[in-house]
Amino acid sequence: MVNYNIILIIALIIVALSMLAMLIRVIIGPSLADRVVALDAMGIQLMAIIALFSIFLGTKYLIVAILMIGILAFLGTAVFAKYMDKGKVIEHDRNDNH
Repeated sequence: MVNYNIILIIALIIVALSMLAMLIRVIIGPSLADRVVALDAMGIQLMAIIALFSIFLGTKYLIVAILMIGILAFLGTAVFAKYMDKGKVIEHDRNDNH
């Protein structure tokens, strides 16, 4: 019989190594777009690591952390995309007196 804990540990190591490769892409990336995509991929890999760790521990309480990381990764990608498109994140309307 296959011990599933060994499979989970191997999967955690593989995802951690791929996360390390994405970190190198974030640091060295030839363009800003490559760095943004690598950073988004790191968020997805972090969610995978937490999910595998949750399975390893046999708990379901880490699902909230996965959801929060997913929301933050999406917002970060959206902010970087807006920065790449317009050059600034927050635009101020000159006619708005608030």
